[in-house]
Amino acid sequence: MNYMDDITKLKGVGEKTAKLFHRLEIQNIRDLLHHFPRDYEAFGQPVKVSQAPLDEPVTLRLTVLSDFQWKKVRQLTVGSGVAADDTGRVTITYFNASYLKNMLRKGNTYLVRGKMKRAQGAFHMDQPKLFTFEEYRQKAGSLQPCYGLTAGLTNNAVMKAVRQALEAVCEKEYLPEKILLEYGLVSRQQAFWDIHFPEDYECMREARKRLAFDEFFAFLFSLRKLKNRNENHKSSYPMIETAEAGRLIEALPYRLTGAQLRVWREIEDDLVSGNRMNRLVQGDVGSGKTILAFLALILAVSNGYQGAMMAPTEILAQQHYEQLRDLAEKHRLPIRSILLTGSVSSTEKKKIYQKIESGEVNVIIGTHALIQEKVKYRSLGLVITDEQHRFGVRQRESFGEKGENAHVLVMSATPIPRTLAIILYGDLHLSLVDELPAQRLPIKNCVVNTRYRKKAYGFIAAEVKKGRQVYVICPMVDENENAGDIENVTDYTQKLRNELPVQIRIEFLHGKMRPAEKNRIMEEFSRGNIDVLVSTTVIEVGINVPNATVMMVENAERFGLAQLHQLRGRIGRGKEQSYCIFVSGTDTEASMQRLEILNKSNDGFFIAEEDLKMRGPGDLFGIRQSGSLSFEVADIYEDSSLLKRISVTVDEILNEDASLESEKYACIRSFLDQNTANFIDFGTI
Repeated sequence: MNYMDDITKLKGVGEKTAKLFHRLEIQNIRDLLHHFPRDYEAFGQPVKVSQAPLDEPVTLRLTVLSDFQWKKVRQLTVGSGVAADDTGRVTITYFNASYLKNMLRKGNTYLVRGKMKRAQGAFHMDQPKLFTFEEYRQKAGSLQPCYGLTAGLTNNAVMKAVRQALEAVCEKEYLPEKILLEYGLVSRQQAFWDIHFPEDYECMREARKRLAFDEFFAFLFSLRKLKNRNENHKSSYPMIETAEAGRLIEALPYRLTGAQLRVWREIEDDLVSGNRMNRLVQGDVGSGKTILAFLALILAVSNGYQGAMMAPTEILAQQHYEQLRDLAEKHRLPIRSILLTGSVSSTEKKKIYQKIESGEVNVIIGTHALIQEKVKYRSLGLVITDEQHRFGVRQRESFGEKGENAHVLVMSATPIPRTLAIILYGDLHLSLVDELPAQRLPIKNCVVNTRYRKKAYGFIAAEVKKGRQVYVICPMVDENENAGDIENVTDYTQKLRNELPVQIRIEFLHGKMRPAEKNRIMEEFSRGNIDVLVSTTVIEVGINVPNATVMMVENAERFGLAQLHQLRGRIGRGKEQSYCIFVSGTDTEASMQRLEILNKSNDGFFIAEEDLKMRGPGDLFGIRQSGSLSFEVADIYEDSSLLKRISVTVDEILNEDASLESEKYACIRSFLDQNTANFIDFGTI
């Protein structure tokens, strides 16, 4: 069996089960082995109620004191009862779990696993797992992987498939012994075993370190090659300074900040230098990067070239298009713009393709549709990617090649500390917009626990009554057997419909929805036809609703601080005061201290630096930053010191053998050829 074999080659995985794996984008053995656990569950010895820690997974041996009472509460079936040991009582509650009615009888004893909470002097557990003594004996002392699942696919089924795949394939070692010893790395084969089935947390950490090393290693090699290729590359689209951009700056109804003017000069200098521009503009949410992109487009078209701007979502592309079109009309700019996205009809696309190829339009704004093979440009001199962390290096390069080495301008609101940005975007020159426009009202923040929810719902209702709109963010799409008390979009939407006044319009949004449906929901929210939008982090970029003044983030402890800040950037875009409520599902001191950083500051770069200081090698998968490049295991914050060390090692290897043609580095070359698909093809550079 090899990596590219279909998962149906595994025993017990038929067509029906394979379809469930396909929903998780698992097609072959490699995909399965790279479907890493999102967390682990340690099954320790049962403890007494009086000794049980709060807000942590714990196993209790409890006897049911009386039959559970079941009742219908709106659209939920709620079962509640009391169980106890000889040291205390616990109230246990289940939601939509009618199948337990015949089990939870007076006198029955179970091993109950969940998070213990305390309210008004009494202990309670919501939705704990029940185990017979034999079931728990088999798990005791183990560290069980918890995988991302889909309806119909159990954690146990994934575990069986992964174990079978690991036994059937062999991962070859590619690193020289010297590097393995220098970094203290386990073998690649051992890493895959221990990331899925670790004996203990130390084994898991060592496996994770090795896999993170491999990802950074492949990525940085790709980046170095790309940098060498682009360094001092003569431009095919020479430009001169023109008056139009300067006139627009003077005519704008607001003054550009000092940071915006400094970065604009850097962009302008690049474009007129005679060399190809490769520049990253990094700026916090709301710092005014978009107007800089528009100024660059104006300079390109006033020199007779086309410019294109690629956004990660259709709604963001639409907003950029409308904003630029209005600006061009108002200030009589030499811009003939068009919008190209995936949802445009085939007939309309053909017309747009003709206008682009003929040069009838000189600014093209859109999504990934801009880099499709059928799109041919007349004279594409400048390409801009917005929200760069949503695009891989390969996509950025494909975009630039559409114009035969066009100038490249990359924009990112992801607050990455400068020391890391220099490494991660090593093929680009870095500009920083480190100043916010004076007219922006700072967002008011609060960090609370789940006991604040009732008050928060009242505040949300009051803001909606004023005509405002609200985001509520949940970590998960729907209920998961391993999720415990983590909030999910599907159930939370129903909960809000039960809690908030009936006239408040509530809808949900998540990444598993069809693109057309996602766009419809976002457009409806943008138009004000939805009052409260319950969503996953899919709204992190690509939606601009100035009327949205409240964001409530459930299980805020499950997200990285930089991502929470990025989410918070969806509010505070209008003239009204905005508010962000971070709800922590745990009261642990470390969790609350971490979230307090967001409470104290709205500065994304300060938050990123503080996050970097607080995060260490003990952190697991639970609070990884989402959307930061295409890493499956590695995290640029958690693994920042490893990233910096590998950067030095990669430079040393390339200084010794720039093309990796010697026998000494043959295995590394082979590994890079096979493992840089997410970044850029190593062999073609």
